Amino acid sequence: MQELKGLGRAMRNKKVFAAVVFCISFAGIAGADLAGKVDSIINHPELKKVQFSVQIIKADSGQVVYSRNAGNAILPASNMKIITTAAALKYLGANYEYKTRVGLCGDTLVVIGSGDPLLCDKATDEKHGRQVGWLFDDIAAKLKQNGVSRIKDIVIDTAVFANEPTHPNWPKGQLNQWYACEVSGLNYNDNCIVITVENAGGKINIAVEPKSDYLTIINNVTPASDGKNSAVGAYRNQEPNKIVIKGTCHKQEGPFDVAIQRPAVFFGFLLAENLARAGIKADGTLFEKAVDANCNYKSIADYNTTIIDCLARSNKNSLGLAAESLLKTISANANPGKIGGNWAGGRELVSKYLTELGIDKQEFNIDDGSGLSRENRLSANVITKVLLDVYRGKDWELYKSSLAVAGEDGTIGKYFKEAKYKGKILGKTGYIAGVKSFSGVANAAKGDYIFSILTNKANDKTRDAINDIAKAIIDSE
Repeated sequence: MQELKGLGRAMRNKKVFAAVVFCISFAGIAGADLAGKVDSIINHPELKKVQFSVQIIKADSGQVVYSRNAGNAILPASNMKIITTAAALKYLGANYEYKTRVGLCGDTLVVIGSGDPLLCDKATDEKHGRQVGWLFDDIAAKLKQNGVSRIKDIVIDTAVFANEPTHPNWPKGQLNQWYACEVSGLNYNDNCIVITVENAGGKINIAVEPKSDYLTIINNVTPASDGKNSAVGAYRNQEPNKIVIKGTCHKQEGPFDVAIQRPAVFFGFLLAENLARAGIKADGTLFEKAVDANCNYKSIADYNTTIIDCLARSNKNSLGLAAESLLKTISANANPGKIGGNWAGGRELVSKYLTELGIDKQEFNIDDGSGLSRENRLSANVITKVLLDVYRGKDWELYKSSLAVAGEDGTIGKYFKEAKYKGKILGKTGYIAGVKSFSGVANAAKGDYIFSILTNKANDKTRDAINDIAKAIIDSE
């Protein structure tokens, strides 16, 4: 009887062993199937000249399930923002807030910038239910509450960042574009104006928002008889903030954003103009300088922006100003007095973070925070390691919420509309000339996969191929 029981146990153990072997084999087949699908996508004849750096890992174990040239450092475009925002979260913390301070030094109105990239950013204001012009209205109200009806000078303190408004490696011909706007210690309205051109019965009208005497607009637009060649552009010249609008207009062109110069001074002009309309006169001089430490500063208002909002605008919407400000902010916070933040300091801290993750220095070169510079280099391995580090940390849910969601919002809102993928792929896209990228996390049936897909020498078929690789991760299970 004992022998029969032992035989039964042995048979049952064999069944269990067979089941385990079967499960392991099945998992191997699934991995091989994913690799085969990804290889077939990359090996398409129309992608022959495209350079790929790709890595896919299981988020729970860190196991690499697919890798192709994953250690090759190539141009990442806006996937650089993943590295910048992860480093900002590490160095600043999830509770960090930008604080723009407004106060008085005697009869001088003082605004002390914190590098906040989202001060009066339209998308952030809409999110929080704030109306256009709310900040100026609130400052005027606070002054009146303090019995102030006249001020002399206005001082805008931008010392939190060093005076380096644009990166030396950004394309010189694109500095009037929203994605290459200046980065200041006091940013306002994404450091852009919005221009709309209208043909009203042969007369060309140009509307600018926000309006200010700080700007000079030259109207060189001609009426067009049809819409075939209707197009306009905004061009700078040697005179700061003298903007020439050229082209032809049939009915309407725009609205479109144009980056301005010296955004802190632009803010100061707008502040003075809005205070005057509110009945508060300013009859002195506008300065952009550090506030005198002995000025007997009296606070009247503080305006805060959370790091959560900054991460989302950087990652979901690819706002370069948010990423560059975060990079300079981690630099400033490491300096005595928490001022003078610059690209060099930010680069050093981001590089330190990557090195601490055990990443070989040959796999990255950090030049800016947004990925606009063509001197940036990242490998797919760098990005997956950074995302895995955040995934395993306490702030993953916060960071995850900053990523664009497939078929729903951000830069991938128009992709992955099928029910199988919608809401299940989260990530950050990237694009500059010849470069397309996409990295993030795929919520597959059997767990999360972290992926990075970087391409250089990209062509018009590359974006579809990148998206197909992301879909293959979901399809493989």
